[in-house]
Amino acid sequence: MTPMNQLEAWLAQEREVKAMIDAGVGPGVARAEHVAGKTGLEMMQAMLRGEMPYPPIAKTLDFLLIEIGEGRAVFQGTPGPTHLNPMGGIHGGWYATLLDSALGCAVHTMMPPGRGYTTAELGVNLVRAIGNKAARVRAEGKVIHCGRQLATAEARLYGPDGTLYAHATTTCLVFESK
Repeated sequence: MTPMNQLEAWLAQEREVKAMIDAGVGPGVARAEHVAGKTGLEMMQAMLRGEMPYPPIAKTLDFLLIEIGEGRAVFQGTPGPTHLNPMGGIHGGWYATLLDSALGCAVHTMMPPGRGYTTAELGVNLVRAIGNKAARVRAEGKVIHCGRQLATAEARLYGPDGTLYAHATTTCLVFESK
C-alpha cells in the first residue's frame, strides 16, 4: 500500500471511530458502575464504542484510540501547531504522551476485573522530528510481560509511510483496585 493510500485508510478508520465516540458519552472519567466486573479489555472496548467516557487529554492533545486487542493498543494523533515547542518542532511531551497512552492501554487490556496498574517507569527515544511531514502518526503499544505485580510493554510511533519517529518502553505496577 502506498503511503497516500495508507493515510487515506487511517483517516477513514479515524472518521469511523470518531463517529462512535462522538455519539457516545464523550470525554470524562469512568464511574464505578462503568468498570464493575469488567476486564481491562472489556473497558477499553466499551470506550472505543463510545459506551464509556474517553480521557479528556485525548481531545486536548488531538489523539484517539483507534484499535484495541488483548495486549495491544493503537492510538492515532494529529501533530499540529498547538503541539509546537519554542523551536517550531512537535514537543517531545506530545510524543511521550501518545506513546504512554498506547503503552498503558495495552497493559490495561491484560487486567482482570478488580486489578489496576500505574506507570512506574517510562522510557522514550525520539529518533526523528515529525515536523510537517506527517498529517497523522500512530502509536502502537504491545505488552511484553504481564504478571501479578509488574507489567512491561513497548511501543512505536510511526507515520503512514512507515517512518519511525519514536519508540518507548514502560514498566507498570499491577495492584488490586478499590
